[in-house]
Amino acid sequence: MRFLVTGVKGQLGSALLRELARRGFTDVIGIDVEDLDLTNEEAVYSFIREKHPDVVFNPAAWTAVDKAELFPEKVRQINAFGPGYIAKVCKEIGAKTVQISTDYVFPGTGNTPYETDDPIGPSSVYGSTKAEGEENVRQANTRHFIVRISWAFGAGPNFVRTMLRLAETHDKLTVVGDQIGSPTYMEDLARLLVDMSLTEEYGTYHATNEGFCSWAEFAKEIFRQAGKQVEVEAVTTEEYLRRNPNQAKRPLNSRLSKAKLIEHGFQPLPTWQDALSRYLKFLKEEQV
Repeated sequence: MRFLVTGVKGQLGSALLRELARRGFTDVIGIDVEDLDLTNEEAVYSFIREKHPDVVFNPAAWTAVDKAELFPEKVRQINAFGPGYIAKVCKEIGAKTVQISTDYVFPGTGNTPYETDDPIGPSSVYGSTKAEGEENVRQANTRHFIVRISWAFGAGPNFVRTMLRLAETHDKLTVVGDQIGSPTYMEDLARLLVDMSLTEEYGTYHATNEGFCSWAEFAKEIFRQAGKQVEVEAVTTEEYLRRNPNQAKRPLNSRLSKAKLIEHGFQPLPTWQDALSRYLKFLKEEQV
């Protein structure tokens, strides 16, 4: 099989390359923005026709949530149109499309996990463009996997690294305590996505590590496992925005139900605490 992975400089794209290599797949094409402009329809068609992959993983996206509010049309080109172009040419050549999406497509209200078929209602440019990207993929190629994730961490800038960096200069930190979701370790997610791509179980899925927490609880667990003596003050989103204005609206409820994964025979990801433990070990080895 031949695999094409976009966004390979990102947390998930790089994890997918490592996972495919671990499994012995050697016909793998990894690209980033300098290799292919996903907003250029003709370039996308030409490149994918030429490479003729069996599976295209598309984790590439504009993910800077706050900055997205300033450049809505540019973000739409990347998050909505690009995935549609990819899915359309995948349909033409008989390839599968694996599109990564986000909890931000939902309103972020309530306190129960969102099911895959619950009504969407994004409240930010990032969320609305990702939702449009999902629909473009659905319309273009029936052989698709749309996988919504949340709170990503892996090999690159992320919340865990930020907390550990701040721990070097702070003994007390203020972290939001009323946004609830699930961290997602990119190495665990990559394994699941490759598993999916080898099946015909097409559709929309939610995939995060098991268990829910707030950002403040996540921070506390990071410091506990890392042996850092840092006090975490949990504040409301409202209070945080008063202290840090000019930010995009964040969902209070990012809980995603993984019931559909189990229904279709996929293995749920380990708990987020277990994933964090393995990630911290990776970071420690990285520094040696």
